[in-house]
Amino acid sequence: MALIEINKLVAGYGDNAPILQDVDMVLEEGDIGVIVGPNGAGKSTLLKSIFSLLNIHSGQIKLNGADVVGLRADQLVENGLAFVPQEFNVFQSMSVEENLEMGAFTLRHGMKEKIEKVYTYFPPLKEKRKQPAGELSGGQRQMVAMGRALMAGPKILLLDEPTAGLSPLFMEKIFERIIAVNKAGVTVLMVEQHAKQALGIADKGFVLVTGRNAYTDTGEALLNNKEVAKAFLGG
Repeated sequence: MALIEINKLVAGYGDNAPILQDVDMVLEEGDIGVIVGPNGAGKSTLLKSIFSLLNIHSGQIKLNGADVVGLRADQLVENGLAFVPQEFNVFQSMSVEENLEMGAFTLRHGMKEKIEKVYTYFPPLKEKRKQPAGELSGGQRQMVAMGRALMAGPKILLLDEPTAGLSPLFMEKIFERIIAVNKAGVTVLMVEQHAKQALGIADKGFVLVTGRNAYTDTGEALLNNKEVAKAFLGG
């Protein structure tokens, strides 16, 4: 079943000329979807549009078959959607555990169990749980941001450049954690600058160019597509 379905989406910032032009996308339940493309292609714009942070000019965004255009971000969270932005995604003065608690502040019961579950996804955070998030490494802060998003129990996790600025070692660790979260039943849709590595773990890949669909296929097929490799993957 299609968990996310986007039809002819036109969207952008305010009343300015739209960045996304007739974008289509389908992501099945349980998939890892990866959005790649050159800078300025509209990749992050697409995630922000799905999460109702930008102006939708026209088109549909469906979650579980229901059109969610016009819903507020908090309503989307209630419908099983979570979003981790690229920047400013942790409360730096708060501890790791306090950050996680903020991700499920509406819960009346089960907070401790949810936190322990997040620690199973991100074991390094447990020993750092009392440490301010701002003192952690970039990779560990990304784990905190992802963990906080997972506290709400989402069906779909949107990740905007989760490995931006990280060393190759931490990049691999983040990809490993994304796979673990996905195997636990969370569908993932992410924008990623390390296109080859990301497509290597993707069930579905989407290449955007100047706000439009350029290629859509399995991650493996896109990696093996000579035109895609030459234009977007460094040959």
